[in-house]
Amino acid sequence: MTVRDLSEVDLVQNPALGAVLLWRYTLGFQGDAYAPVPVPLLFLVLPICLHRRSLESAVRTRKNSGLALFAARLGEVREDLLAIHTRALAFRQLTIDSLSVAVKARLTTVDYQHATARASTLRAPEMPNAVMELSDAADKFGHWCASLSLSQVALLLKVHF
Repeated sequence: MTVRDLSEVDLVQNPALGAVLLWRYTLGFQGDAYAPVPVPLLFLVLPICLHRRSLESAVRTRKNSGLALFAARLGEVREDLLAIHTRALAFRQLTIDSLSVAVKARLTTVDYQHATARASTLRAPEMPNAVMELSDAADKFGHWCASLSLSQVALLLKVHF
């Protein structure tokens, strides 16, 4: 199989790209405090970053604006906000595969006993502009979630953990 044989979905929804997005989310979440990320939050990254309207809402929302404003913007089309949970379920295996790649590549470590993850502080690799937009959105999303509890994130994004 060659790259030409892959569909656009296969090219975008792959564990290597997912690993980079999870790593950037974790970096954004950690911030200067190097706080560990609760693993359940990682299951929201790909459904948001790999969905066009969610990504556009994240890109339009400033880093300092917070998750509430992002959710409000995304919720302008209520179905987009309510669909995050369904997409999280659909992306479960991709998220697990992506986390596995991130751990193997030493981008992320997982504390299985506490169900948390930490990003390594490696320098970001050079990425094409299209991937940088996704990566920056993941970082921003992590920053937004860092100041909230799991239940607050769940309430704002209408998801269940």
